[in-house]
Formats: sequence, structure tokens, C-alpha cells
Amino acid sequence: MIAALPMYDRPECRAANDALWALVRAHLGYGPDQLNRTVGLWEGWEDPDLVLGQTCNLPYRLRLSGKVQVVGHPDYDLPGCPAGFYNSVLVARRDDDRSLAQLLSARALINQDHSQSGHLALWDHAQAMGITPNITGESGGQVFSAAMVADGAADIACIDAHSWRLIQRHDDHADTLREIDRTVPTPATPYICGAAQDVDAVRAGLSHAIAALPAQHRAEINLNGLVQLPARLMLDLPTPAHLLATG
Repeated sequence: MIAALPMYDRPECRAANDALWALVRAHLGYGPDQLNRTVGLWEGWEDPDLVLGQTCNLPYRLRLSGKVQVVGHPDYDLPGCPAGFYNSVLVARRDDDRSLAQLLSARALINQDHSQSGHLALWDHAQAMGITPNITGESGGQVFSAAMVADGAADIACIDAHSWRLIQRHDDHADTLREIDRTVPTPATPYICGAAQDVDAVRAGLSHAIAALPAQHRAEINLNGLVQLPARLMLDLPTPAHLLATG
């Protein structure tokens, strides 16, 4: 059995994530002693012995639907988002005064092609403006996207609002960036478990753990609750044909 919470497991959040998993495990009465921090994203998500994981709603509709069970969606209490939803922040350098349209046509950076918040949110936002973004690179992660824009390696990036809040809290280069716009909300990064797991037990364990998490840890990861949303809210989101072909 494995448990992995890779989506927001930056060093400043690891103690809180460890505490969260310890509480889940204690409530369940089974599971690995520690979170797995070496397993690859897809390897962990698709492992049938996954007791608790966290993914993104684009991977869920591309490959994971029918292979995993959705435990619930985190409530990060994000501005402009209903409980259980998140959106993304479009950021550029503070000293770059070009318009959003100009920046999207310059050097747009994504984190990974299978990311809702770091890729598809940018794509959809640009398309709604009548623009096809000029995507010139892939950073490998939201934190890296912010750093690369700050360093001048790209002109604009799309960062999920929870990651952006953590970046503003912990990374000095956040002061060199400006927020240009925010995208429409979509279901937040769902907690999942393997198809053979007792999803009701895992859901109860996670709900208990969130409620019992010490206030300091809760504040560190801004986790306020677990929300149940219909799977169709993820599955019915549009997906570009080029992603469907590789999903």
C-alpha cells in the first residue's frame, strides 16, 4: 500500500502533510507508515494499492476515471471560488507592463501538459480572448513556473491559486511578479484512492483528519474541509484534441 500527496508538498508544507496522513492512518487502522515521496505521479495515481493520493482534474478525465475512486475535493477557501473549487492566477514580471494579450503571444510557460491549472486554464483563458497562446516551454511544476518568469526565462505563466498563495508566502521572488488576471474556477485537485480501496472508509478518515489537524498545520496548507462534487464537473470540462490523442 502507498499514500502520496505530491500536489502541494513543498518543504514548508511537509510537516503538515505528514501530520494529516498520520491522522488518516490512525483513523483507518491501516496504511503505510509514511507518505511516499519518491513514487512518480502517474505511477502513484495508477497504483491499485493507493490508499490516499491527490491528482488534478485533467489527469482524472484523461486517464484515471474508472481506474481510481474520488475521495473528495479540498476546500482551500480561495477568493472567488466555491468550496471544493480552485482557479489559476496569470502572472508576469512586475516590471513588464505589456498587456495580457501581448504576454500570451510572447513566451507563455506551462508546468506540465496534463495540468488543468498550469496548462489548460491558460489555454482556455486565452481562447476565450480569441488568442492561441504561444507556449514555449514546460517548467515541470508551478513553483518552477513562477521562478522562471521571475528570472526572465518566460513572460507569463498560469499558477493555481493555492500554489500562488504558498509562493507568495515562502518565495522571495514572488515580490517581483504581478498578478494580471484569474481564470474561471474548476473542481480543485481531487483526493483519490485505488479502485480496490474502501472509499467510504478513506473519506471518513480524511474528513476526520482534516477536522483534527492542529491549527498551525491547517494554516500551513490552508485546508479547511473536504467537499463532495459530482464527477461530471470534471469529466464534462473541455479537453483539447491534442491532449485527448496523448491521454
